[in-house]
Amino acid sequence: MTSYGSSSAASSGSRTNGLAVASLCCGIIGLFFLNIVLGPLAIVFGAVARRQAAVKNGAGMAKAGIVLGVVDIVLWLVLLAFAASSGGFSWYVGG
Repeated sequence: MTSYGSSSAASSGSRTNGLAVASLCCGIIGLFFLNIVLGPLAIVFGAVARRQAAVKNGAGMAKAGIVLGVVDIVLWLVLLAFAASSGGFSWYVGG
């Protein structure tokens, strides 16, 4: 008889790499917020998770995190170039 709350899938030992999940989350969130910070984090987490892919599952998530991290950095560079070409950032406080 199995105990309450346990499942056979959880006890099989097939677990996803936490760094792959972190890489994917940083890549997705980086598309909207703090892309210059979360982009490199997604790349680093994804690279480490890819090295551990032989031991743990999550190679696909790690690869997606790396791709999204690169997209985050490119998006930041495009936004920076757009801001520079349009006169930069200016803060107007009414008065």
